[in-house]
Amino acid sequence: MADEATSPPKKQPPQPMFIYDTRGEWHATKIGRYLWDTRGDYVGFVMGENHDVYTASGEWIGNLIPDGRIVRKRAEARRPLLPKIPARPPKPKYLPARSPLPPMCRDLGFTLIDVLEWEPEIFKRVSDQIQDMD
Repeated sequence: MADEATSPPKKQPPQPMFIYDTRGEWHATKIGRYLWDTRGDYVGFVMGENHDVYTASGEWIGNLIPDGRIVRKRAEARRPLLPKIPARPPKPKYLPARSPLPPMCRDLGFTLIDVLEWEPEIFKRVSDQIQDMD
């Protein structure tokens, strides 16, 4: 019988990061690099050094900052859709049913906007940049 000291450690699931708006409303949960809404539906992903946030259709919406908000510059130009988006991930086994209390958020100033405060339905809409089907 193998004892606890010699058995390999169990792999812990990645810790969730909760995505809030400035008012403290919970919009999504980041597990790994993928975003899941409060109902458990896949809504987007995060990639790159700047923590760029994309919707499931590949539309860039902003950058994830450490306090859990998605922000972008007020005068930021729209970026084109990602030509190659990651495959839809399987639903994680452990999605939190509730979020902890939101952190106290600092003021963003005039140059940045809170994307989820300005466009709370951004993960639910289909991008207008997607080509029409023939």
